[in-house]
Amino acid sequence: MQKIRVLIVDDAVMVRRRLSKILATDPQIEVVGVASTGHIALAKLPQLKPDVVILDVEMPDLNGLQTLAQIRQMDDHLPVIMFSAITTTGAMATLDALTLGASDYVTKPSHLDQAGETTQYLQDTLIPKIKALSKLTPQKSSAQGPSVVSVPLSLPHSPLRSSQSLAEIVAIGVSTGGPNALATLLSGVPADFPVPMIIVQHMPPMFTQLLAERLTTKCALPVREATAGVTLCPGTIWIAPGNYHLSVQQSQSGVQLGLDQSSPRNSCRPSVDVLFESVALVYGDRALGVILTGMGQDGLRGCQQIRDHHGQVLAQDEASSVVWGMPGFIVNAGLADAVLPLGQMMPEILRRVSYASAWEGKTNAKFIL
Repeated sequence: MQKIRVLIVDDAVMVRRRLSKILATDPQIEVVGVASTGHIALAKLPQLKPDVVILDVEMPDLNGLQTLAQIRQMDDHLPVIMFSAITTTGAMATLDALTLGASDYVTKPSHLDQAGETTQYLQDTLIPKIKALSKLTPQKSSAQGPSVVSVPLSLPHSPLRSSQSLAEIVAIGVSTGGPNALATLLSGVPADFPVPMIIVQHMPPMFTQLLAERLTTKCALPVREATAGVTLCPGTIWIAPGNYHLSVQQSQSGVQLGLDQSSPRNSCRPSVDVLFESVALVYGDRALGVILTGMGQDGLRGCQQIRDHHGQVLAQDEASSVVWGMPGFIVNAGLADAVLPLGQMMPEILRRVSYASAWEGKTNAKFIL
């Protein structure tokens, strides 16, 4: 069996040794080299030909961002996972790295020398990302994706449901590749977007606050971390804070946001399923769920709930996804009303809210179910 070839780049000897030891526990992974500096890593790339690079963010001389930029000049598609500290500086640098073309990131445990929990954490988070990203083939630009996407032939095709109610809420779920996908998507939101929009992006605390601030600079509407008790209305886009489930709840004054720290779902908190299930219950056939790029199957049950309540579901296509895990599960389960490239997602969302007539016919997605 061909193993996944990994290059570890970190200036700390202990980190390189620890990561090498943990990755060696998986028979599908082989650490083919380590590098203590960005310069050494760049020199080793042509020799080692790794399938995945794990890259420290904070390094002397040539830091992680500078190294990443040079890697991207050498190879547009080599998966790079940033290994960043859970600090404000680390979070900001990680978001910068994702903008520069990093494939994903893993937050660095504060005590890498402690075997038990650290080993389990990295086995549960880093190894699955290595495996998912190593299977990638060069992707087409999300902005220039195909106008008609291929879907499994076993799925029955039918026209867009003409009797479908206009959506009164847009709920978005996203994971791997999410920050860049959201920046692209939200750049198309008009200032008079007519319904509330809420987002679950798999990210830890602090990262989601910084992400909201960055997305605000890309969007005509402010993006804010969700606050419990806020009454939903158009004009603000809300994103779930890291380590909290986000939901919607009906109250006498309207639909309000709720936050809780109940058990993770699909190993995630926030979980897309938690949000989508609540949206299905409160909004029924006026709900629109959108699943973008991401690993795993978080959102599958939530999309089933939305469809069971006669709401609508859109899924990003494989060609424009960093990882076609979450949207792929939706499509293969027959839950997607339409499968679209990222660049066509916002026009389709606008078509399904009160902008429907203005956007009729503007997209050529292949509709299913």
